[in-house]
Amino acid sequence: MSEDLIRYDVLAQEALRGVVRKVLTEVGKTGLPGEHHFFISFVTTAPGVRISEKLLKQYENEMTIVLQNQYWDLKINDTGFEVGLSFDGQPELLVVPYSAIKGFFDPSVQFGLQFDVMDENGDVTAPIEEADDSDDEDDVNQAKAKSGDDDDETENVVSLDSFRKKP
Repeated sequence: MSEDLIRYDVLAQEALRGVVRKVLTEVGKTGLPGEHHFFISFVTTAPGVRISEKLLKQYENEMTIVLQNQYWDLKINDTGFEVGLSFDGQPELLVVPYSAIKGFFDPSVQFGLQFDVMDENGDVTAPIEEADDSDDEDDVNQAKAKSGDDDDETENVVSLDSFRKKP
């Protein structure tokens, strides 16, 4: 078989990241329609990601955020997005380039996309379904984001296990 000099794999991933950009742009303008909400997983060490040192220590490799009820200041541009979220009751601003996104999932319609991501060393990260299921899965593959009313003091922990393909 011939070598793929066109790099269809890269072109396809760029096009699908365009879907994420388009969806977030619409949500940024009009809010979340109906029951739609998103789980967005990204590599915390990817170039261009900006999160607090506290979050980076807690999520050294990857984190998943939930855009549902309690987020603010969603701003979209050609290369990524920024959003305000609450972690353990503390407001945080996250800046995430589209190139850092590993997974995008809308459970309301069972729609999901997965991507390869280059980390700060130029290495491609493993796709979500191939991620290590070690004991520190809580630190790597889960994020806490409040959902529900402001009066609701419970936190949801989202595990990616239910979205992984079973071997």
